[in-house]
Amino acid sequence: MELNKAKALVTGGGSGLGLAVTKTIHHAGGQVAVLDVDASVEQRISAELGESVPFEFADVTSEVSVDKAFNAVTSQFGGITLAVNCAGVMQSKRVIGRKGSLSQEEFTRTIQVNLIGTFVACRAAALKMRDNVPDRNGERGVIINVASIAAYEGQIGQGAYAASKGGIVSLTLPLAREFAHFGIRVMTIAPGLMRTPLLEQLPEAAREHLIQSIPFPHRLGEPDEFAQLVCAIYENPLLNGEVIRLDGALRMPML
Repeated sequence: MELNKAKALVTGGGSGLGLAVTKTIHHAGGQVAVLDVDASVEQRISAELGESVPFEFADVTSEVSVDKAFNAVTSQFGGITLAVNCAGVMQSKRVIGRKGSLSQEEFTRTIQVNLIGTFVACRAAALKMRDNVPDRNGERGVIINVASIAAYEGQIGQGAYAASKGGIVSLTLPLAREFAHFGIRVMTIAPGLMRTPLLEQLPEAAREHLIQSIPFPHRLGEPDEFAQLVCAIYENPLLNGEVIRLDGALRMPML
């Protein structure tokens, strides 16, 4: 599929990795919409990218909210060919810690946003994409989800987060197999240490310690590099049902 003809939708598209994807698709000439739970994103997106990048409020934990947003974007674009599911939350808390334990409510919230939210968006995207006219390869759409290397090497305190991202990894192949009937591909990216607002909040000494563990390139990943991979997946019809680590060969040790 050709990026300049994409009709894309990015959940969590107002910041971090999602924003990089939004900008890249927009600058490539494709149509792209931002879905985000932060209503203030609308003004920032409009100021930076213009009114051609629509904003839709959506809480990915609500099927009704997500379906409404997908309906609005489909109506405006005349269809959806790419959905990139970047919406998510970070959770770092020990199950049994000195300053309190991880509650069932906190664990459930992480699963709801990261895993169930991804499922809800996948379902909404597939329901829209199946009505597309197939291209010359028989494709109707591409869904790209975001996991994390924490799905494989979760750290102490990442029980809820790692479980939620591990669920996304496990969801990839079954959905790819099911949606193949409609000509829809499903892929997942598992980023490593990326230069995002969340990581930038860490003290410089902590960031440098993390960077030392990355074999090559010996630095944090850039959001634009994540966006480049999204584009490559979209344009390569043989990429399907797989999880790609984007981590510079990093394998996190137990800390």
